Amino acid sequence: MNGEKKIVQGDTAELEVARQEMVARQIRDRGVGDARVLNAMRTVPRHLFVPFDHISRAYSDEPLPIGEEQTISQPFMVAAMAEALSLQARERVLEIGGGSGYQAAVLSHLALAVIAIEARPALAVAAAKRIAHLGYSNVTVEVGDGSAGWPVSAPYEAILVTAAAPSVPQPLLDQLAEGGRLVIPVGQDEHQELLRLVKQEGRITRQSLYACRFVPLIGRYGQNQNTREANRG
Repeated sequence: MNGEKKIVQGDTAELEVARQEMVARQIRDRGVGDARVLNAMRTVPRHLFVPFDHISRAYSDEPLPIGEEQTISQPFMVAAMAEALSLQARERVLEIGGGSGYQAAVLSHLALAVIAIEARPALAVAAAKRIAHLGYSNVTVEVGDGSAGWPVSAPYEAILVTAAAPSVPQPLLDQLAEGGRLVIPVGQDEHQELLRLVKQEGRITRQSLYACRFVPLIGRYGQNQNTREANRG
């Protein structure tokens, strides 16, 4: 552990340069223009959210494994999804698929409060410890079936889903506040699109943002093993 910490500290300047270049080349140059989102991406140390043996790739243009067949999303997608939520620092955000905690840490710079739901207890515990250690005091990590949302604290001004659902889960729409935004990847393994949905006067408007590829959303409204096998069959 001490050896790992020493290596990370010794690379601080190099990692800082890599993070700034990541934002400039991978994110800003691809069209993400929200200044607050860009600043959050410059600020949050992605290398502290990946396994130690992947630190050298922490600022590369790719998702990285974090264990339990899950990944930390590509930096551009993290920024693009955050921008699509149109946050103004006063919202309560629900994140489905907390993973390593990286997306929640980015959102913590943009929103009043973030509740991150992770279905895998080991990932949730690790993310909660990491979030607390790094001082993101407006982020809470919970263990649960995120496909059904988190009704105990609903409604939410914004909901972000970081895994692909077969269709938009109705509970997430129900838990959106008036004027709320839901950003979610929808589709099967080989074809997914990132959607932005807005609730206005009880009606839902839908916009397709990008083609994408995420790990499957698990849970009651997600793509469980039986569903995936049926789709492949």
